[in-house]
Amino acid sequence: MWLIVIKEDNNIERGGEKTKMNNFAVKTTNLVKVFGNVVAVDELNLEIPFGQTYGLLGPNGAGKTTTVRMLNAIIRPTAGTATVGGFDIITQSRDVKMICGFLPESPGLYQKLTAKEFLEFIGELYYLPEDRIASRVNELLDIFDLEGRENDLLEGYSRGMKQKVCLCAALIQDPKIIFLDEPTSNLDPAAARMVKDLISVLAKKADKTIFICTHLLDAAEELCDKIGIIDKGALKVQGKPKEIIESQSAKDLEDAYLKIIGATHIDDLLAWRDEKNMNNHIPKKKKQKK
Repeated sequence: MWLIVIKEDNNIERGGEKTKMNNFAVKTTNLVKVFGNVVAVDELNLEIPFGQTYGLLGPNGAGKTTTVRMLNAIIRPTAGTATVGGFDIITQSRDVKMICGFLPESPGLYQKLTAKEFLEFIGELYYLPEDRIASRVNELLDIFDLEGRENDLLEGYSRGMKQKVCLCAALIQDPKIIFLDEPTSNLDPAAARMVKDLISVLAKKADKTIFICTHLLDAAEELCDKIGIIDKGALKVQGKPKEIIESQSAKDLEDAYLKIIGATHIDDLLAWRDEKNMNNHIPKKKKQKK
């Protein structure tokens, strides 16, 4: 087991060695990811301080999930560099994974394991001691209201319950940096509220750095210290929610978001119906008899 201790002087003590960290939990420099002819992420530059909750917003296919997968050392960038917790995502990928918790948008579960067995397995992947695994599993099952079902197979869980188990897995090693890709997906309103409150507590009281990808603009405005809006792989704007709203002379974050990405309002999207109706009312010329 490699002991990792975060020091106040931004040194990481690892196996008796010290590695100097930069002042950012996440720092990217001209980060690029290309799939064939598609530029999924285009020269992305981020600087996210420790302890900040950062939200990355954008439409489907904007590059949010690709960005998070690169930052968690799951896929390699095509060009550019990035550090997470002071570790390089390419040359120190193992260290990155050891200090991060990650909830993917479409998480995978071993359906033939119980919730308890699955979380114990995840804890062992992080080389946690057995007694710590046991205490954290019980604590997380209690927080997410899964007690009484911990010995049921995951294949019998609802989608919302599976999402809760995946959240437990992302938190079990008490990560310093937490990546959440659509964390309230499939959750009922009460569970979603609980997750939002948990994110707030982790950021404010547990000094966690949280990186959220979400389509829920109200959640981003409520939870995030700073947000970035990405479209077609390019970062369009970033700043505090209030600053972004004011910069666009918008009434709220949703209005600002629509202006930034150039989304068309519903009236414009339905304009074809009016055109169709108008065409139907144009009298047809009668064919002349020969």
